[in-house]
Amino acid sequence: MRIKILMAGALLLASTLAVAEDAKDVIIKQLQKIDQRIPVVSVKAAQLEGMYEVELGSGEIIYSDAKGEYFLLGQLYQLSDENGFVNLTEAKMDAQRTTLLKAVPEAEKVSFKAVGVEKASVYVFTDVDCPYCRKLHNEVPKLQAMGISVEYLAFPRQGPDTPTFKKMTNIWCSEDKVKAMTLSKQGKSVANVECSNPVLAQYELGQKVGVTGTPAIITADGQLIPGYMPAEQLAARLGVQP
Repeated sequence: MRIKILMAGALLLASTLAVAEDAKDVIIKQLQKIDQRIPVVSVKAAQLEGMYEVELGSGEIIYSDAKGEYFLLGQLYQLSDENGFVNLTEAKMDAQRTTLLKAVPEAEKVSFKAVGVEKASVYVFTDVDCPYCRKLHNEVPKLQAMGISVEYLAFPRQGPDTPTFKKMTNIWCSEDKVKAMTLSKQGKSVANVECSNPVLAQYELGQKVGVTGTPAIITADGQLIPGYMPAEQLAARLGVQP
């Protein structure tokens, strides 16, 4: 009797996996009808019954039914008795950001380390000519004193082949990137240097993780905070006492 139950369970699991696999193929084919170049990273069952979570190469999350006839382009929320509305889409993107940002080599960041014991850290996608980026940079010493490290990544808003892009290349090619960053944020010139650098790759990474403007602050657990935030307010957001 037990063997029959185990066999029935195995058949049910195999059937479920087959349905999921079929749905994945169908959804990808449907998306490719729109454009063969649409990169699909993964398709898996969403927390909403009957729907599938589709992760695109751009980092976007969309939702589809099993037949690929209906698509939801937006954010999916779940109502929880304990936490109220929980943004499932943002939670997924937080995890994506964490994975992608942790993969950035230490040498490719411009790091302003916490003074003493590090209590928290943030990534900041920055543009040296952005006024609010400069305003945030003035707050960096306060953040460091409170035990918060700031890890800068490049995001020249106007893209490649622009004066700002060149300025940021100079920073990342400088022997002292920390000093060069501060000088550039003060509107001072940094020596022109050519080298293999990650500025373009970081700009593209920023687009992938949802950066649309600067400064864009991302916490260690992947939460995106768009725009400038004073040091004390940011510390409170991170759970760090001033």
